[in-house]
Amino acid sequence: MTDYFALLEEARRPWLDTDSLKHKFLARSAEVHPDRVHGADPATKTIAQQRYAELNAAYLCLREPRDRLRHLLELELGRKPGELQEMPPELADLFMQIVPVLREADGFLTRYAVITSPLLRAQTFGEVQQFTERLTARQHSLKEHHDQLLRRLEELDRTWCERTANLGLRTDLLPELENICRRLGFFSRWNGQLQERLLRLVL
Repeated sequence: MTDYFALLEEARRPWLDTDSLKHKFLARSAEVHPDRVHGADPATKTIAQQRYAELNAAYLCLREPRDRLRHLLELELGRKPGELQEMPPELADLFMQIVPVLREADGFLTRYAVITSPLLRAQTFGEVQQFTERLTARQHSLKEHHDQLLRRLEELDRTWCERTANLGLRTDLLPELENICRRLGFFSRWNGQLQERLLRLVL
């Protein structure tokens, strides 16, 4: 398994400065870009393309907190992080705030899709606005929970860096990091579902 941290010359840790990461990626990608070997033989071109693709994959992974955590945990644990067997109570409450709005929006969107008359569509403007506001409100709530997790992740990163010399102590942080990774996965999925309905409302 490729260590994306090593590939971008970053310390293996839960939190990274994304601006610094971007600068490193741009500098490294300029060095290995396939255009630099456009006159080379096919084998050299293939290697350059693979190297560039791997570098790009590393950047896309490490810039996203959830993907970075998943990769870090896989490197540290030697396996992919486990999936939650049951939803934690605080996530269940949040889920129950989101699901009814998604279902109601789906019902409205089903009805809205068969309306072809511009006049009749115009008459649904109030409902479109109402669903837009409700879906957006759920997104804001999700963002608050997401931001709380990221703040906790930054705190854990400081502890992680303090314990770098003692790998045993650092290992104690892995269960909580795994837990954060799972929660970020839920938030990402739910936000995607909300965003998909919002996009359908404006089409």
